[in-house]
Amino acid sequence: MPIFAHPPSPTPTASITRRLAVGALGLLMMTAAVRPAAAEEIRIGYQKSSTLTAVLKTNGALEKALAPLGITVSWHEFTSGLPLLEAINIGSVDFGADVADTVPIFAQAAGAKLAYVAEEAASPSAQAILVPKDSTIKTAADLKGRKIAVTKGAGSHFLLLAVLAKAGLTFKDITPAYLTPADGRAAFVSGNVDAWVAWDPFLTSAHRQSGAQILIDGSNGLASYKRYYLASAAFAEKRSDALNVIFAKLVETGTWVKANPKEAATLLAGLWGIDAATVEEANSHRSYKVGTVAPIGLSEQQRIADTFTAEGLLPRKVDTTDVKIWAPKGS
Repeated sequence: MPIFAHPPSPTPTASITRRLAVGALGLLMMTAAVRPAAAEEIRIGYQKSSTLTAVLKTNGALEKALAPLGITVSWHEFTSGLPLLEAINIGSVDFGADVADTVPIFAQAAGAKLAYVAEEAASPSAQAILVPKDSTIKTAADLKGRKIAVTKGAGSHFLLLAVLAKAGLTFKDITPAYLTPADGRAAFVSGNVDAWVAWDPFLTSAHRQSGAQILIDGSNGLASYKRYYLASAAFAEKRSDALNVIFAKLVETGTWVKANPKEAATLLAGLWGIDAATVEEANSHRSYKVGTVAPIGLSEQQRIADTFTAEGLLPRKVDTTDVKIWAPKGS
């Protein structure tokens, strides 16, 4: 008998178990190697009146376009532009679509680190001062001594200041009621205010449904009313690739809304709870022409900033060109 006996051969059961264990380990390692990284999420803030965002949120086109970059989207609704940009500044959302021209100025004065991503061309008739159909207010001068609902810091706020100044009045000549669009409409319809400064689609809805009269809008150089799309400066620096996709989709959607007014109105009517005819009329007041932002195009931003500074609405003077402006690839 040999001095060194061979160790006993493993039993069939032990051998199979060992092979299965090795195979399972190999499969686990291979799966881990090919598993995609967790998707990054872009948090988009928007307002109810953010038309292009509403279309994209509904049709899912933005999620589909961002998917190849491993990016998902979450949507967060805000009552107005100021809280939306505050959320961007503190890092609660990454991208804001869209806000009136006045809003970034307040954010800039507060030291927010934002980046302009895109703008909609001027739409001066998309905001106006409304008065009841039987009102004795016939001219801007008649606003003296009246109680007027307005959303603080919104584009409508600047329009009101511009209208008052042209009529030789100041903000001290009226009693402002700072209200959100929904609360402003309720106060206007119930007769708790004498006038309401609104923007579309709220403007056209109240005009058509209550018989309210448009006293004056932003035409004739009073207020151009541009709308801007912004991101946090850090996000713009980090994910320019994602912003290229978002920018392209905004341009595409704006073109579609103007080229298909009835179809767009039908889609938005269900989202806004407003009849399609009203939505179509409201959309006719907006340019929806999305383009890049250039420093020279921010000239009215400076006029707004200077007006708000003079009214004591801003804590400091603001140079509206002292901002980060993102540009799409190839521009």
